[in-house]
Amino acid sequence: MGEWLVRAWEAGAFDERERAVVAGRAEGRTLDEVGAVLGLSRERARQLQNGARKRLAGMADIIQSGWRETARAAGAGPAAPREAFAAALGVVDHVALEELLAAAGLDAPRTWAGPLRGWWSVDPRALGGALRRLVDAAPFRGDELGRVAAEAGLPAGLPLTWLLKHSESRLALSPDGHWVRRKARGRDAAYLWLLEAGRPCRPDELLDPMAATTVAAVREALRRDDRFQQIRPEGTWALTEWTHLRASPYATAVEAMVAVVTESGPLSRAQLFARVMELHPVTPWRLKQCLVSDQLGETPDGLVDLVSRGARPIEEEEPLQPDSMVIEGDVLGVRIPVTRDILRGSGVNVHTWLTWRLGLRRAPMSRTFATLGDHSPLVVRRSTSSAQLSSLRRHALELEVVDGCVLAVLLRLEDDTARVGHGCASDTCPARRARAAAPPAVKA
Repeated sequence: MGEWLVRAWEAGAFDERERAVVAGRAEGRTLDEVGAVLGLSRERARQLQNGARKRLAGMADIIQSGWRETARAAGAGPAAPREAFAAALGVVDHVALEELLAAAGLDAPRTWAGPLRGWWSVDPRALGGALRRLVDAAPFRGDELGRVAAEAGLPAGLPLTWLLKHSESRLALSPDGHWVRRKARGRDAAYLWLLEAGRPCRPDELLDPMAATTVAAVREALRRDDRFQQIRPEGTWALTEWTHLRASPYATAVEAMVAVVTESGPLSRAQLFARVMELHPVTPWRLKQCLVSDQLGETPDGLVDLVSRGARPIEEEEPLQPDSMVIEGDVLGVRIPVTRDILRGSGVNVHTWLTWRLGLRRAPMSRTFATLGDHSPLVVRRSTSSAQLSSLRRHALELEVVDGCVLAVLLRLEDDTARVGHGCASDTCPARRARAAAPPAVKA
């Protein structure tokens, strides 16, 4: 019985032009575009589509009573994919199914990117409302997108990343990979930065997160947002929600966790996180990072206690290996994009898979790799909140790379030595393009 839709479509009940119009509309083409391809007017294309829809609905009425009610029940939420309707109706997923759904009163959900093709709903505006709730929940961390989307009522399987990266999206990715409101991206990025830091920050510390160029711009932006307060006389910036800011004697979240466990004894993670957040306002994600500190460990019954009291140090599970890193034998290769930070001598943040693979399972820990010549050694450091590789500045200068190039770092694990090379492909290298475009030197 589920094959009837395909058999009707292929058995001659619809002529070639009708099938072409229906298929074109299912692909998202307008009636004008479909008509132009077939040499038809817009009105004639519309008539062909409506005729095919009417005949399909008549066939469904004969073969499957109550199909309209079933389709509308399946499309009661903000959006459902076409295959969900095929399963509900017990038919093969097919472009002709879209005409049945339209005949039942369903339509493509409306989004800021236009109608969402391949998805249907009884209320086309409902998905837009769920997307607005997602925007209202911003800012939030990149790894919290799934949770926040579910709380906003967005269905699973939605092409959410595509929607959020659309030019008309109300959200944007911050430099740190978090979701912020497009019209308040700098201030939202500062909010997340402060929330994770858990302490007041100087304006210059917020330059990079906010993608600002001057300290004055940072101050002006934060003054206009009631989520922030300036702490005087220090001149640092904090979140207004930190009502107990002055009461916290801890410089870091790790200090707060160690103090709580020292005083209270072994605690479950939920108990520990709740007590620490009362004293030192940071996100649960930040507290989870702190568990890899070399001061904290786990008891045989799964509680968090001090390593000094016999708890076993906590090691995270192996992170997913990024595309920028590879290991062959005892050589580990890392591709590092060249940025202003590298060129001015700052350490560069790297994926935690590198530190995990190097055996730096706890924090703080580091591993040093000797380099050829008189270069300073490369040091890979693991902290509770990040992993860093330093220092690459002199290598970058000698290799004459520029912002946008790639460095290839080879770490030999057997003898802890390292080599740094120019990792750009010759046809895409910004440094080579810049040299080729430069005017030739004038001979004296």
